[in-house]
Amino acid sequence: MSDDTTLDTPETPKDEFDQIVDAPFDAALSERYLVYAMSTITARSLPDLRDGLKPVHRRLLWAMRLLRLDPSQGYKKCARVVGDVIGKYHPHGDQSVYDAMVRLAQTFSLRYPLVDGQGNFGNIDGDNAAAYRYTEAKLTKTAMQLMAGLNENGTDLRPTYNGEDEEPEVMPGLFPNLLANGAAGIAVGMATSIPSHNVHEILDAATLLIDQPNASHDQLMEIVKGPDFATGGLLVDAPASISHAYKTGRGSFRVRARYTIEKLERGAWQAVITEIPYQVQKGKLIEQIANLIADRKLPILTDVRDESDAEIRIVLEPKNRTVDPEQLMNALFRLSDLESRFSLNMNVLDAAHTPMVMGLGEVLEHWLKHQIVVLQRRSQHRLDAIDARLELLEGYIIAYLNLDRVIAIIRAEDEPKPVLMEEFQLTDRQAEAILNMRLRSLRKLEEMELKRERDKLAAEREGLVKLLESPARQRTRLKKDIAELRKDYAEDTALGARRTGLEEADATIEVPLEAMIEREPLTVIVSKRGWIRAMKGHGNDISGVKYKEGDELSQSFETQTTDKLLVATASGRFYTLGADKLPGARGFGEPIGSMVDIDGGNAIISVMAARKGGRLLLAASGGRGFVAQMDELIAETRKGRQVVNPKGSAVLKVVREIAAEDDHVAAVGDNRKLVVFALADMPEMTRGQGVMLQRYKDGGLSDAITFRLEDGLSWTMGGETGRTRTETDLLPWRVARGAAGRLPPNGFPKDNRFD
Repeated sequence: MSDDTTLDTPETPKDEFDQIVDAPFDAALSERYLVYAMSTITARSLPDLRDGLKPVHRRLLWAMRLLRLDPSQGYKKCARVVGDVIGKYHPHGDQSVYDAMVRLAQTFSLRYPLVDGQGNFGNIDGDNAAAYRYTEAKLTKTAMQLMAGLNENGTDLRPTYNGEDEEPEVMPGLFPNLLANGAAGIAVGMATSIPSHNVHEILDAATLLIDQPNASHDQLMEIVKGPDFATGGLLVDAPASISHAYKTGRGSFRVRARYTIEKLERGAWQAVITEIPYQVQKGKLIEQIANLIADRKLPILTDVRDESDAEIRIVLEPKNRTVDPEQLMNALFRLSDLESRFSLNMNVLDAAHTPMVMGLGEVLEHWLKHQIVVLQRRSQHRLDAIDARLELLEGYIIAYLNLDRVIAIIRAEDEPKPVLMEEFQLTDRQAEAILNMRLRSLRKLEEMELKRERDKLAAEREGLVKLLESPARQRTRLKKDIAELRKDYAEDTALGARRTGLEEADATIEVPLEAMIEREPLTVIVSKRGWIRAMKGHGNDISGVKYKEGDELSQSFETQTTDKLLVATASGRFYTLGADKLPGARGFGEPIGSMVDIDGGNAIISVMAARKGGRLLLAASGGRGFVAQMDELIAETRKGRQVVNPKGSAVLKVVREIAAEDDHVAAVGDNRKLVVFALADMPEMTRGQGVMLQRYKDGGLSDAITFRLEDGLSWTMGGETGRTRTETDLLPWRVARGAAGRLPPNGFPKDNRFD
């Protein structure tokens, strides 16, 4: 053998997955991602407009049908159904398939359940269903109506993923499942959200479109009032808003819980929730309301109890009988899921599997077109069956008319079939049927029955031919079929009666805190160490109030439980306390620092009740200040609100309420110089340093006050008498804001304070 001789060896086939393709990364990625996206959109997440089902639901119903789980039959284990589905039709996880099956059986999830479950299929509290080895199921009558026509060529059957079996492309039944049970799903770049509706309303709207193909949207909305959820509740949107959502295919609906007010003894009452919004879990809803009570966000509600059995019964107990029921419920609608929104996004797959958003009219038109196609297919299938039967009947009649000769041919001929076909002009099927007849059928009466059957089928055939040739007859037949289906879902049936009520209501608005708190008089007591408490009532004698050792009274004032308290600190930061949340006066109270986040060493300057529309004079020890609105000083958090920004080492010194009639400001410095100027010279600000009230060479501001010039400037005299002195001639001290001033009148307090 020479060196250049080579052995012929068979070529090893190349693995296509080992081939390296030279292509831009972004192009390859986008191409593959697009395939994934389209698969998610068309084969997983969006429902088909014609039957309202996603592939997993369609395969579940198909598998149950093949297992003969009809409503009249017994139940079978869900594990059997799930096994068939994932093994033959849907090669995905068993848990996802079982979850889909559970939802089809839940009466609180589907308006018209397609699966009749036996066992634990979860509940409205949010508890999960039992494992599929413990539960059993069969189909409902509604599911059978949705699948009607599968045996009559109502739809095409396509091969399954492995080609071993077949599955329907779509369910051909007349039940309008898309709108009746709704759908929800999130695909790639798009989503769908369709609420459930009342079947007899949908069928009536479809009938209107059959009679009047150009019917307006407003005419349809006179019939379809809005969603009809499985859990009931109240639809509180305006009719115009609902109509616009259905016209565009996009929008949202506000759904509220349904409640009643039960009267109790001595004028007391309680609110009872009997229906909750769709997709709201009862257990989480009660927990949500309980948290509102625990966090004192709803002071007028004291308790929530779950007294539900087969029916929902959530009891709400108000703080007292004087609470307004409507006010309490409006607050709950705003703060809890007793009112929720359900979005409308009618994004569905049409007959060509193209996703598009449709309005109500478009959905019904496409659905009716599908039903016309199904009617044509079922009619043609029946016509073909009649033709096949008539062919056999003609052969049987010929055989009976020539019975003796037929018997003679069969007895004499080795191959009687061609002889029969030639002598009596029979088709192959007719001759085969005659040869396969049983002897017991050879009765004189049989001929009469065959002719009767032939005449009946001939009449039916004539009707089917006319039906297939006439679109008008098809619409009339579809209308008749819809009317027959509607009987099962009429208004007076348990399944057909509307559950979700229609009751237009304004949007919930934030209820002021004072409106949710019982108004009661309080006397607030603040100690010098910053401890606070509240004594019920006004005009109380606080001389006997005790304090911690080394502590004493700093200030006291009268207010109401509905008021907010402003706490001013030396740093210029203001904090807010709710008067209703103050501790009682039996103990020493609580430190204000434990109720809000006051920095260490930041002294409390003043505590006062915030008066709506009230104003404050704020001034720092450096002599700068401004006027602030009380409403602007209320802080929403424990950290408070920075209002005054003292310059350098200065601190907030003056916090005084301005009376409505006050028109001037008096300021006195540590140097005992007094100035008086017009209040109008003070700017109104929400935050900052302000302007100079008085100029000093040494020291700073000692005190400032506002007053009415006509009434004069008053201050408290020394001693135990508690007398006050009023100076009306203030001309020597009336200067421009920011002046140095001059010594105050004789008798002015030595501590340079106006009170």
